[in-house]
Amino acid sequence: MRATDASPGGTSEAAERLRRCSAVLTHHWLVRRRGGERVLEALAELLPGAPVYTLVHRSRPGQPPARLDGHAVLASPLSWLPGAGRWYPALLPLMPLAARLMCLPPVDLVVCSDAAIAKAMRVDRRSRLVCYCHSPMRYVWEPHIAEQYAQTLPALLRPTWRAVCARVRRADYDAAQRVDCFVANSRTVARRIERFYGRPSEVVHPPVDIPPPPPANRRENFYLCVGRHVAYKRLDLAVEACEQLGCRLVVIGDGPDAVRLARGRKSGAVTFLGYQSDEVIRQHYAPARALLFPGEEDFGIVPVEALAHGCPAIAYGVGGAAETVADGRTGVLFDAQTVAGLATAITRFEGLTFDAAVLHEHARGFSRERFQYEMAAILSRVLSQ
Repeated sequence: MRATDASPGGTSEAAERLRRCSAVLTHHWLVRRRGGERVLEALAELLPGAPVYTLVHRSRPGQPPARLDGHAVLASPLSWLPGAGRWYPALLPLMPLAARLMCLPPVDLVVCSDAAIAKAMRVDRRSRLVCYCHSPMRYVWEPHIAEQYAQTLPALLRPTWRAVCARVRRADYDAAQRVDCFVANSRTVARRIERFYGRPSEVVHPPVDIPPPPPANRRENFYLCVGRHVAYKRLDLAVEACEQLGCRLVVIGDGPDAVRLARGRKSGAVTFLGYQSDEVIRQHYAPARALLFPGEEDFGIVPVEALAHGCPAIAYGVGGAAETVADGRTGVLFDAQTVAGLATAITRFEGLTFDAAVLHEHARGFSRERFQYEMAAILSRVLSQ
């Protein structure tokens, strides 16, 4: 069966087994609706009525919460702290303890959607624990990213950061050993799970909402960047490459790098729109010449969303983008994560043509239906073991 032919909920046998079982869902934190929360929503559809346990549940003002209608959400005491929805990264030293204080009910199945330490919540002996891992915490496990992350913390916390990392790594590793089955969102993350936790995993790419086939409209003369812009996503490369080439660039999304790069910039070539709704993002995918994606992502839903709208992607060919963008067919991949490397890729892109229908069909391989089909099969198998 092709992934795009899969029915929601997987096979009838797997779906029926999931409907009969008792289950809970866990998630690292619920403060905004991003890729991880969309995964949680798709998992929640497989397990109707299952309660959701999370470390912080405090939606940020002006941003939509995760769509979990019919699912009770239970949060740790960290949510009671003032400003928890805004300053949750600074709560990392408390998260291992907060997770261990959350005792989950005795159910058949615990499905953990995790990019932090939700897997450390206490699971009953009778429960099977499946962890869909968006990635082990790179800001804890990888020294160069840990140093970058430390600079974003309040000044009072920076001197203790190395000790915090060591303690969180130990708690994270111990929690990973209690997982019955790991599912990684990409081959890149599967390698990290093996390297950091010493555990094997299966790969199921996360779900992307696929729109109807796009019209073959003439694309406009601007490039696009979308996301929450933090240092490792390398928005600076896109801005500098476009200014160097004299190309128009539209930047959608908030984050410290968007604020830093927009401050005092006089170039008319780059427009910063800040946070925008999904509808506005779709309206920009449709006419954009191409998406620029210069960072290394665990998976990266944004390039697939762009392809689904008939927008090619120019992406750094490391990490998840190497699994979603077909060089020369649905976009261009580049090897050197530098301004020159991206500028060369843009110049190469200008000499190629892309078919919107081909891009849309490629994106269908990452649909929500395909994700639910593959996850239902795994969860059903774990239950039957």
